[in-house]
Amino acid sequence: MTPTSPNDSPLELSPGLTARGIRPPLRLRDFKLIAFDMDSTLINIECVDEIADAAGRKAEVAAITEAAMRGEITDYKESLRQRVALLKGVTEEQVAQVYRNRLRLNPGAAELVLACKSAGLKVLLVSGGFTYFSDRLRDRLGLDFARSNLLEVEDGRLTGRIVPQSWGDICDGAMKRETVLRTCSLIGCSPAQAIAMGDGANDLEMMSAVGLSVAYRAKPRVREQAKVAIDMGGLDRLLELFEAD
Repeated sequence: MTPTSPNDSPLELSPGLTARGIRPPLRLRDFKLIAFDMDSTLINIECVDEIADAAGRKAEVAAITEAAMRGEITDYKESLRQRVALLKGVTEEQVAQVYRNRLRLNPGAAELVLACKSAGLKVLLVSGGFTYFSDRLRDRLGLDFARSNLLEVEDGRLTGRIVPQSWGDICDGAMKRETVLRTCSLIGCSPAQAIAMGDGANDLEMMSAVGLSVAYRAKPRVREQAKVAIDMGGLDRLLELFEAD
């Protein structure tokens, strides 16, 4: 499927759920992969902002995050490096406290993942956030794949740097798209058989590469370009587009 055009008129399927350029009901089994953004999509927080809170720098970091998600910062990699630099000195235990005390799955996340797995889809978590959180969510939800950024730690504290990995240095919008396409190739499906769900500007590239793009409580720019927009309720409202098996 091609990306939606601003001229496509959105159809309100029910309060808080709109679609454009598609005709529900669809068949979930026609898709083979679903890719989730993590922060503010699969989970309720922006992890970098909450880690920054431990360093007393949440307002400063959150302002950069918000600008990046709105697409007002064109160089996502540099914006992330700036934010991570401000995390220097935060302890591993403080990062663990963010996971234990602040991170929650967004409503309907577990239900949607389960429905997709039951229909035979593979599930990918691809994030501009951090492996500390994405790897735990992968294991917790039984996801098939996860890719995100690795924070450098020395002597139990963050150094303020990101560790390069075998696939590259930072998972930005372009890397999200590449990861989705590589995963499609790996499992033997076409991009048209993939779903991508996100909320921020760095999700647009992967969303434009797949058959079904979903904006979850998203920034205006993302909502306007997605085929489906969920503005109320949980992630599992996506299932309203599909016929019952």
